[in-house]
Amino acid sequence: MTFLDRLQQLNFQLPAVSTPGGDYASVNIRGNVAYVAVQFPIWNEEFRFQGKLGQELTTEDGRRAAALCALNVLAQVHHKVGFDRVEGLNHYDLYYVTDGHWDEAPQVADAASKLFKEVLVDKGKHSRAILGAAHLPRNFCVGLTASFTLLPTRAVIDSGATN
Repeated sequence: MTFLDRLQQLNFQLPAVSTPGGDYASVNIRGNVAYVAVQFPIWNEEFRFQGKLGQELTTEDGRRAAALCALNVLAQVHHKVGFDRVEGLNHYDLYYVTDGHWDEAPQVADAASKLFKEVLVDKGKHSRAILGAAHLPRNFCVGLTASFTLLPTRAVIDSGATN
C-alpha cells in the first residue's frame, strides 16, 4: 500500500501545495535529507485557525490546526520529493502562540505525531520539539517544520518502491 493509498484509506486528502511567503524554498534537499519549511494551517490557499490558543482558539482547534500543518508537510514532500524517496521522518518542530496561560501544547503536537504515524507507519517514527512563539505570520496559532531522510535515488530505482 502506498502512502497515497493510506491517506485515502484514512479519509485524508492532501491540500494544494502553498507557495512560499518569501524568498526561500519550501523544500530544501541537502544530501539525503529534505528540510520542509514551516507549514501553516492552510487548506487550498484558505487561511484557517488564526488567533491565540486559549483565547480565540481551543486545544481541539489547535489539534486540528497541527494535523492540517502535518498534511501540508506531506503535500510538500509528495509534490517536491515524492513519497517513493522517503526513508523516514526524522524530526519536526511545532511552533504555537497562546494567550499566556494555556499550557496544552503536547496535546496539540500529538495530533501531528499521530497523523505522521498513521500515514507513514514505521517511517513516521520521529522526535519533536514544541516551541512557544510570541507571534506567527498571518496570526496562525501553529506552524510546523520537518526533516525527512531520503533514500538514494539509485535505491529507489533498484528497489522498485511504490510508496
